[in-house]
Parts: sequence; structure tokens; C-alpha cells
Amino acid sequence: MGWFLGLGIAGLVVLALSLVFDGVLEGVGGGLDGLLSLPVIAGFVSALGFTGALATGAAGAGAVLATLAGIAAGTLAGWATWSFSRALLRDGAPAPRGEDLTGTSGAVVTAIPAGGYGEVLLHLAGQPVKYAAKAAAPVARGAEVWVESVLSPTSVTVRPVER
Repeated sequence: MGWFLGLGIAGLVVLALSLVFDGVLEGVGGGLDGLLSLPVIAGFVSALGFTGALATGAAGAGAVLATLAGIAAGTLAGWATWSFSRALLRDGAPAPRGEDLTGTSGAVVTAIPAGGYGEVLLHLAGQPVKYAAKAAAPVARGAEVWVESVLSPTSVTVRPVER
């Protein structure tokens, strides 16, 4: 039973290490596509160890039967970890682009002179981002503006919001 508990604890240690070193073994697997990731290995080893300890301690099973039960539970835990991580990585949401700013509102950070550039604070994918902004008429600092078009990856054309 001591060996099995040791394996279970070692699996938890590997899981803690996977928070820092995940991805190290990804290249080793070649076409295994994440089957050798640290979280999958940690799930397998922990389930093997703790199931084996339960089988020997609670059920009174021998070492061979406890090992087989542990391997079955470890395989199930490893597969569940792999499937869950694949589902999380398969989000499918496209990355935000600058063109997504058209039609959004923001606030002027640095006043925009007529025909010149100032700065506006906009939110792209929920993150505040400062852009150079151009407007047809002067816009004072602190004014709310709408993005009319995206000129470049770092600049936009805006117009003041009329209320």
C-alpha cells in the first residue's frame, strides 16, 4: 500500500509541476497530440496510485489486482484529462482584429486637433488599448467618441458622440 500512496503523491507533485512546465513533453509525443502532456501523466499516475492504495487497503486486494485496477483508473483519468484539455483548446473563437473596433465607443485621452492626431482609449476584446485618433473636427480630452474606421493597426478615425 505504501508504494501506491507514493505513486498517488508523486502524481500530485507532477500535477503541481505541470503548472510551470506544461508543454515540455509535447514534442516528444510526435503524433500523440498531447497524450504525453504533464497533466495527463499526472492524472494517470495519481489515479493509479490512489486506486491501488484503496484496492489494497479497503478491499484487501493483492498487489497484482490492485495494480490492474490502478491501471484501469489511471487510463480513465488520463483520457478524461486529455479530452477536457482538448475541449478547452478547441474554443473556436477568432482572435480579435483591429477591424472589430469600427462602431465601438471610447474616450479621448489626448485632445484631437482638427485634421491632426490625438489619442483615444478603446476596448478590444475587453482590454483597454490606446490608439492614435484622427477626427474631422477638434475633439476635447475626455469626450466620448465613436470609431468610424480603422486607418492602420495603431490608428483610427473617430467622431464625437452627440447626445
